[in-house]
Amino acid sequence: MTARAKALFVHLLTATGVIFSMLAMLAAVDGDWSEMFMWLLVAFVVDGIDGPLARRFDVKANWPAYDGVLMDLIIDYITYVFIPAFALFQSDLLSGWTGWFLCFVIVYGSIIYFADTRMKTKDNSFAGFPACWNMVVLVLFAIKPHWAVIAVIVVLLTGAMFTNIKFIHPVRTERWRAISLPMAVAWMVFGLWAIAVDFHPASWAVWGLVITSVWLLCAGAVQQLLPDRD
Repeated sequence: MTARAKALFVHLLTATGVIFSMLAMLAAVDGDWSEMFMWLLVAFVVDGIDGPLARRFDVKANWPAYDGVLMDLIIDYITYVFIPAFALFQSDLLSGWTGWFLCFVIVYGSIIYFADTRMKTKDNSFAGFPACWNMVVLVLFAIKPHWAVIAVIVVLLTGAMFTNIKFIHPVRTERWRAISLPMAVAWMVFGLWAIAVDFHPASWAVWGLVITSVWLLCAGAVQQLLPDRD
């Protein structure tokens, strides 16, 4: 296979994310949250694979006609932000006007964050919470906290998008990657487990999601407090 063909294949792989997002949206409209999150996790896996492949096969040089970064951002906004916000609104986790308010907070704050050219740091982490609402909402479905707790979490994380607090990329952030990458894989395993048991509150998957989520959320901030001596 030629270098150009490999680069085109990577672009086409990235584009499959929109198919999985449509399947997730159709499931969300039917209120089938387990199926919705399953497709969002599939899209999440594709998003984790296509970046390294794009760099390996140098898609910018070998197939520059397609803008893979733009394609990725469009799909990420749908799968990371739009569908999870809809699910949170449509579910019974929120009460009254809070659903409307938090849905608008998520989609509005996130579109501004996605357009910010300063979102990446020098060590390939994110400056501010990277709008991973697909992960947040899945955990909220698993632990089912009071609506006021959900409101506080959403407002705090939205505010965190516009700070200099660092959030790691479990694949691209090299520091502590030996821990962060297994944590990300474990998060997906616990997520699939929670989906398989239809978010049963007594499942050990809930604790697994909480523990791995705390690491993924806080590791970057801890790195800022403990600068790398190298």
